[in-house]
Amino acid sequence: MNRNFTWYAVIVIIMVLYYYTKQTERYDMKPPIAQQNPYKTTLHGQERVDNYHWIRLTDEQKLAKKPDEQTLQVVDYIKKENDYTQAQLKHTNNLQKKLYNEIVGRIKKDDMSVPFLYNGYWYYTRYEKGSEYPIYCRKKESLQNPEEVMINVNDWAEGHDYFSLTNLSVSPDNKYLAFGVDTLSRRVYTIKVKDLETGELLTDELHGTQGTVAWANDNATIFYTVKNEISLLSEHIDRHKLGTSQTDDVRVYTEKDDSFYIGVGRSKSDKYIIIYNSSTLVSDYHILNANDPVGEFRQFSPRETEHEYTIDHYNDKFYIVTNWKAMNFRLMETPENATAKQNWKEVISHRKDVMVSGIDVFADHLVISERRDGLRQIRVIDQRSGNEYYLDFGEAVYSAYPSVNPSFNTNVLRYQFSSLITPRSTFDYDMDMKVSTLLKQTEVVGGHDPENYHSERLYARVRDGKKVPISIVYKKGYEKNGQGNLLLYAYGSYGSTNDPSFSSNRLSLLDRGFAYAIAHIRGSQTYGRPWYEDGKMFHKMNTFNDFVDCSKYLIQNNYTDPGHLFAMGGSAGGLLMGAVVNLAPELYRGVIAAVPFVDVISTMLDASIPLTSNEWDEWGDPRKKDEYEYMMTYSPYDNVYNAAYPSMLVTAGYFDSQVQYWEPVKWVAKLRDYKVGENVLYLHTNMDAGHGGKSGRFRRYKELALKYAFILDLAGMKY
Repeated sequence: MNRNFTWYAVIVIIMVLYYYTKQTERYDMKPPIAQQNPYKTTLHGQERVDNYHWIRLTDEQKLAKKPDEQTLQVVDYIKKENDYTQAQLKHTNNLQKKLYNEIVGRIKKDDMSVPFLYNGYWYYTRYEKGSEYPIYCRKKESLQNPEEVMINVNDWAEGHDYFSLTNLSVSPDNKYLAFGVDTLSRRVYTIKVKDLETGELLTDELHGTQGTVAWANDNATIFYTVKNEISLLSEHIDRHKLGTSQTDDVRVYTEKDDSFYIGVGRSKSDKYIIIYNSSTLVSDYHILNANDPVGEFRQFSPRETEHEYTIDHYNDKFYIVTNWKAMNFRLMETPENATAKQNWKEVISHRKDVMVSGIDVFADHLVISERRDGLRQIRVIDQRSGNEYYLDFGEAVYSAYPSVNPSFNTNVLRYQFSSLITPRSTFDYDMDMKVSTLLKQTEVVGGHDPENYHSERLYARVRDGKKVPISIVYKKGYEKNGQGNLLLYAYGSYGSTNDPSFSSNRLSLLDRGFAYAIAHIRGSQTYGRPWYEDGKMFHKMNTFNDFVDCSKYLIQNNYTDPGHLFAMGGSAGGLLMGAVVNLAPELYRGVIAAVPFVDVISTMLDASIPLTSNEWDEWGDPRKKDEYEYMMTYSPYDNVYNAAYPSMLVTAGYFDSQVQYWEPVKWVAKLRDYKVGENVLYLHTNMDAGHGGKSGRFRRYKELALKYAFILDLAGMKY
């Protein structure tokens, strides 16, 4: 026998035994079991028992320099879950690194946005190789002039685990830059002001804010939004004079109804400061001439119980996009000095099959963003002649929308176009000549050929007869033999619509033979406002049933089968995942629920939590018996039962202000107690980030690599 072959065989045997031992150790590791401490509540005569209520901590506990016993217990449990996930997925570490390198490798490192002209300056954002954060720049009058760096966020982010610098706003005289800074990921910002001429920071610091400002035309007064310290809801509008202390600021508006979000901004015409107030069902505005910052705001039109609208100033009038007697919205106008609703006149009437979603006002043109046949449309109206037309985008499945258009006196519309196979493209469109000019298409480093991929628009007939669109993309050669790996994504709440657009990240799945699909379920506005109304409150089950029926459609039409179908959703889409695995756990090989909103009843009963009171008209108010009973039929946490749940990866953010970390953590603890079978359940909690994960341009993709590795591992993919 060949001596070398003998030694080779011995080495192979040793390696196999070592791998088997490590695999056995991995699978022998027991999942963490959370302590049960029954917490009983009674509402509408029904007792609810939450064994894991103790996992909830206050902000004060999380931020305390010396943690108390409960905090130590909670953090210890989360650490055990993180350690368990890391150990169980350790064999995918190389795959995670490979995926991460692929994903960030496709991103151009020294990239720059397309400059836009505003008030005499060209503004743009650029990135430098080796840096995580953007550099905000401008050039005066011409792009040939020297660059002026307004803010290099990389310098500011040094020493911070999380850092966000956002909402940049330049004063009308171009001298000052205001911006918001958040170092905790709670979306509570400190506003700072920089002198762009000297490069020095002013002493002004405004704490506890939403991060945005509206400049008055005196270049010395800013209006900003102050948040409630407990609920973090936007609550007050204050006026600040540069060079003074925040304690001297004047409160110009307080919102007393905690079901409203509020904020403040400038009209595109630069003539008005506008305070906006919005709840799920109601809009309300207060306006002030920007030349008179110490004047009194006046209400645009009396607040009603159900009326949503937006306003845009133009010359001596306001345009209003309103759902007053128009579920899909219509366009109206009113004189700027007579803005009450009785003075409104119709410009574009309501259409049952077309939703008006917004407008962009220019000196000579009016651009209408519409949604028709489940897709975005851009309609251009010449204000001088009244002639109008729609832009043609040349693809059947796409996403298109107006981009940055801050200038009023221009005939050029900037818009974005993308599809499932075409990278995001920025165009300037001459509205007089009717000519589009491609300014930039996002570069996929390493190359991307759209001809190698195929996208389709499918329609699933769901249980109540509605046709739900499904946008799907896959690499050519994907076999529809009923055994293809497929990842189905959806959101389905707040009227938020996931239009079919390109993602270079997705290529890591497509190039490994996966198909990727988006279910345009009810709760979005894919087919206009009725599609949203039919997926909220007492119709919320339609959202979940639509997703299940779309899954069945893909199986029945041989795109995949339950052994190869994966599902993913985040936030309210995580609620979708939680409901779906209760309704039809047998349909999915694996599920990713990212920062999922799953403890619906408990959260919607607690107005101290951000978002709760604002969203009673979205989900329901459990204090009302009929709404409580309906919410109880789908609340994922309350409906966990002894089921063979699919393999699941759940993520959370310790400082998440949108979905509190304890919702996914408690849910996983309860699932561990009830689930049957051998499918895996992992929890990954990011301990230094919030709802959007880690900050920075590239670091965030480590979590995406983890999610993809989880799916590919379940699919049995070779690494």
